[in-house]
Amino acid sequence: MQHSFLSTFLQYDWDRQKQNIYQFTAGDVLKALQMENRGLKEFQALISPAAVPFLAQMAGLSEQLTRQRFGNTVQMYVPLYLSNECQNICTYCGFSYNNPMHRRTLTGAEMLQEVNVIKQMGFDHVLLVTGEANKTVGLDYFKNALQILQPHFANISMEVQPMDEEDYKILKPLGLHAVLVYQETYHGSDYKKHHPKGKKSNFEYRLETPDRLGRAGIHKIGLGVLIGLEDWRTDSFFTALHLQYLQKTYWKSRYSISFPRLRPFSGGLAPKVEMTDKELVQLICAYRLCFPEVELSLSTREETNMRDNLFKLGITAMSAASKTNPGGYAVEKESLEQFEISDERSAEEIARMLRKSGYEPVWKDYERSFVD
Repeated sequence: MQHSFLSTFLQYDWDRQKQNIYQFTAGDVLKALQMENRGLKEFQALISPAAVPFLAQMAGLSEQLTRQRFGNTVQMYVPLYLSNECQNICTYCGFSYNNPMHRRTLTGAEMLQEVNVIKQMGFDHVLLVTGEANKTVGLDYFKNALQILQPHFANISMEVQPMDEEDYKILKPLGLHAVLVYQETYHGSDYKKHHPKGKKSNFEYRLETPDRLGRAGIHKIGLGVLIGLEDWRTDSFFTALHLQYLQKTYWKSRYSISFPRLRPFSGGLAPKVEMTDKELVQLICAYRLCFPEVELSLSTREETNMRDNLFKLGITAMSAASKTNPGGYAVEKESLEQFEISDERSAEEIARMLRKSGYEPVWKDYERSFVD
C-alpha cells in the first residue's frame, strides 16, 4: 500500500492541537517573529489569539518577504464554470444535489463562447470548475474540455471532483497545469455532517487526493479549507501540516493556498465560526512567514476594500470579473450561482488598481514549452 498523508494525519488529535494553539503566549509569538526559518510550531503561534497584538509587525514582515520572493507582481486568473450538476449533498454549497435549481453543463461550442469573452478581458490563466457528477462531468468530459480549451490558454487549472491517479496522468499531457482540491474541513465528524451523501462523503479519499496528484506529477497543487465550517485556527494548522508533508514528499510540485470564507447561497448555511477581517490578515501573514515559497490566492468572495489591501501582505494570485454559474460570461444569463461574489469589478479595474499601487498584473506567467 502506498504511503499517504492519512498516516501522518492520524497521528494528530484535533482537540489537542486546538488546545495547543490557544495556549501560546506573547513571548512565543515574539520568538516566532524573530526566527528566520519557521516551522509548524511557529505557525501555530502566529495564528493563535496571542499573535493578534503583533499584527502590524507580522504584516510588515509578510509584505517584505512577499516582495523578496515574488516581486511586485500578482497573477490574474478567472474561473470558468463548466457545470453545476452535482451528485453530492453538501450543506454549504449552492450546487448541492438537494438544492432545487436548474442544472446546466456546457457543450464544447458553449465553452468557446465563454472563451471569446474571457480572452477579450485579457485572461490567459483559467480555472475550470464543475460540480461533482461523475457520469455527466467525468474523465471523458474533462478530456474533451481540455482539448478544446488548451489552444486558447497558457495556464489551465481545475477545481473539480477528486479523481484517481491514472485519471490525472491522462489529463496532464492535455494541458492540465494545476488542480485545486479543498478538504473543506479536517474535522472528521463535522466533515461527515456537512457531506452526508455522495462520493464526497468519503473523507479519506478526499484527504489522499493531493497524494494522487503528486504521484501523477501535476505541476501545482492547491489546498484550503472552507473557513467557517469549524475553528479556523485548528483547520488552518491541519492545512499547514498537509502542506508541509506534500512539500517534502512531492518536492517537484508547487503549492498554493486559498482562503475561501463561507459565503451566502440559495438555502445557505450560516458559518459555525466567524473569521474577522483582522483574523484573515493574520492567517495570510502566518502562511507567508512560515511557508515563504507557497502561492497565496484570494478570490472575489472578498470585498473590494479587503482585496485592495490584502494583496500587498502576501497574496500572489487574484481572480477578477468572476461568474460562478455555468456559462455566466456569454451563454447563461439566468442565475445558477454556486455562491455570491463580493468584488464585482471588471478585470481592467482590478488591473488598474494593482498598477496604481505599484504592482504588475501578470496575465501569462510562463511559456508552456519551458515546463514541458
